[in-house]
Amino acid sequence: MQAQQYVGIDLHRRRSVIVRRDAAGTTLEVARVDNSDREAFTKAVADAGEHPDVVVEATYGWYWLADLLDEAGARIHLAHPLGNAWGNRRVKNDTRDAEDLVDLYRLGRLVESWIAPPETRELRELVRYRAKLVALKSNAKVQIHSVLAKEGICVPMSDLFGVAGSELLDTLELADAYQARVESLRNLIDAYAYEIGSLDKMIYSQLADNTGYKAIQAIPGVGPVTAVIFVAEIGDVSRFTSPHHLASWVGLTPRHRESDTTVHRGPITKQGSKLVRWAAIEAATRQVSDSRLRQDFERIATNHGSKPGARKIARVAVARKIVHLVYYGLRDGVIRSLAPDEV
Repeated sequence: MQAQQYVGIDLHRRRSVIVRRDAAGTTLEVARVDNSDREAFTKAVADAGEHPDVVVEATYGWYWLADLLDEAGARIHLAHPLGNAWGNRRVKNDTRDAEDLVDLYRLGRLVESWIAPPETRELRELVRYRAKLVALKSNAKVQIHSVLAKEGICVPMSDLFGVAGSELLDTLELADAYQARVESLRNLIDAYAYEIGSLDKMIYSQLADNTGYKAIQAIPGVGPVTAVIFVAEIGDVSRFTSPHHLASWVGLTPRHRESDTTVHRGPITKQGSKLVRWAAIEAATRQVSDSRLRQDFERIATNHGSKPGARKIARVAVARKIVHLVYYGLRDGVIRSLAPDEV
């Protein structure tokens, strides 16, 4: 029977380094391969025996390699780029990076990232692309406001891109350069809106039978768009042992630094998913006056009194509460604390 072996892969855009080591840390093979040579990756797995442990850093374009190695029968471990201490080395090269990946796992010190299944990664791709298109659309609107300001045109309506605003833009007489820019930006806005609508159809069709997606929309402030972000980015919520762990992953928990009897707790870490954190803050902002979460917001803000950023602190606290509710909604398919009482 072949002794346990480990494989570390330092993945780059064009070339990668593959290091194979035994349980004692002895290097058995070092190979530099071109990423187009898929046989080289599968051979490295085959040489390490049946179902070897392969460590890859969560870096640019790792999806295809994880799927390839999974098909080859390897146990894939995705190294978290921020969670592992690489140390201060005098020499840094691709071989040393691959060796460190092996040793971190071999010695039980590897901090791993979750490898989402292909269907979750595809949903994330759609959701993240939609977010980018929305940002581009918003930027185009801001540019139009900027052009009108240069021409000294006051916008009397609250929404320049509604019915009345569109009529105003149709009748404006601007200098040629400014007119050309505004027309171009309006065309881009229409194109972005069309693409966003197409993505919405694809996304919502995938979530039509998702009980968690339907359940979390019962949370005040959580609508179809924010619910999509929660479902896609969180994925399998069972990988979190509690709602507190989910809130920590989102980056909504305070930074904690402790040494001996000295403890420092700072602002939230912001080290998780930016998109989920935005969705939680957005939901916290959209609370109606009679909701329990809105009451919590006012209570927390009042408790902080005149402290600078009191309302911001309260908003983050409510966002954390929303993430807790999302955890139970995705886990159970219903949020019992929000369900109507049975008679």
